Amino acid sequence: MGIKEDVMKMKLVSPKLAASSNEERNAALDAIAEALKANTDEIFAANHTDMENADANGVTHAVKKRLKFDEGKLNACLEGLEQLKGLTDPLGRTLLKRELDEGLVLHKVTCPIGVIGVIFEARPDALVQIASLCIKSGNCAILKGGKETAESNRVLFRIIRDAVTKAGLPEGILLQAEAHSEIDELLSCEGYVDLIIPRGSNAFVSYIMEHTKIPVMGHADGVCHIYVDKAYDEAKLVPIVLDAKLQYTAACNAVETLLIDRSVADKVIPVLSQAFGENGIKVRGTAEVTKLIPAEEMGEADFHKEYLEPVVSVKLVSGVEEAVEHINRFGSHHTDSILTEDADTAEYFQNMVDSAGVYWNCSTRFSDGFRYGFGAEVGISTSKLHARGPVGLDGLVTYKYKLYGHGQTVGQYASGEKQFHYKELQ
Repeated sequence: MGIKEDVMKMKLVSPKLAASSNEERNAALDAIAEALKANTDEIFAANHTDMENADANGVTHAVKKRLKFDEGKLNACLEGLEQLKGLTDPLGRTLLKRELDEGLVLHKVTCPIGVIGVIFEARPDALVQIASLCIKSGNCAILKGGKETAESNRVLFRIIRDAVTKAGLPEGILLQAEAHSEIDELLSCEGYVDLIIPRGSNAFVSYIMEHTKIPVMGHADGVCHIYVDKAYDEAKLVPIVLDAKLQYTAACNAVETLLIDRSVADKVIPVLSQAFGENGIKVRGTAEVTKLIPAEEMGEADFHKEYLEPVVSVKLVSGVEEAVEHINRFGSHHTDSILTEDADTAEYFQNMVDSAGVYWNCSTRFSDGFRYGFGAEVGISTSKLHARGPVGLDGLVTYKYKLYGHGQTVGQYASGEKQFHYKELQ
């Protein structure tokens, strides 16, 4: 039996999950948490196997950081489940209630998207987060993780699937795709899959978009910036820059480019140079920068680069306007931050930078569904349609219109027998 047949069955069962109560879905989240705690030895053993295989296969340091699933990441998953459980039910919320005529009332009500396929990178914790978000939002989920996490994902998926079924949710609401060939099969499931969310490289996301008719939501890469304005606070400079670059270098919200106001370069560059040297950060920069700091020279065309390593690009600019122009040209519309004590400059930056997250005096690493209080995220979207930024519960629901009538027909209004009178209701 191929994955397509399972997806077709999932499409039929999805309305049952959509009709479940918030209490039932929360009970499933509790069941997942308890099952994860009860099976830690098996989970860590599977992850240990994945880590050994990664070493044997020469997997990069950035991928191995994402691949490792230890006590800290497990606790973060458990905390996310608890946070998610406490969030308001995203389903059945009335967004609009309008009387079109006496006895003819229109409701706009939130509902799940339906069946969502998520193809994600080598992160076992991502499987937990994505599955739990889909359950809370009433969506069926097809999960395809990176091949490097095969053992971890297989164990985690079985534990989660069994837990939600025992908790009383319908069977078949979660499906795991393991073979690489199943990606193309999934992409052919138009009419049965409502949304694809790919997480990975620019080339991978582009491939997904070009090979399916199913709507796709996500981001191709994370070229994030920090602009150091002439009115920056010296005390905030190094802590924010180091956090944005090093707190988790393999993350899509790690900073990749620093833009520094030319008028303060003589003060900023030496301080950052020392911090970079002490923390093993390699610097790439324009010819102007290489005269001020040990750096590998780079050209303008190289600035659209996501390193995911302790490497940073540096460029000097003549003010906030040039910084904004650079970010909008070379950035990926993910997350960008300004360091300044000038409120007017900060407001200009936040209004003019065309990104999903635009920050003032804080690290780009805050761009995360868990840190936003969403419980978790299925990914980060740089699209402007439907969902933008970290995609939590709100990004996993859509809406339907429910019209309540008492025998009215359009012909009555077309003939003039009846007339619409619009009235907003509470």
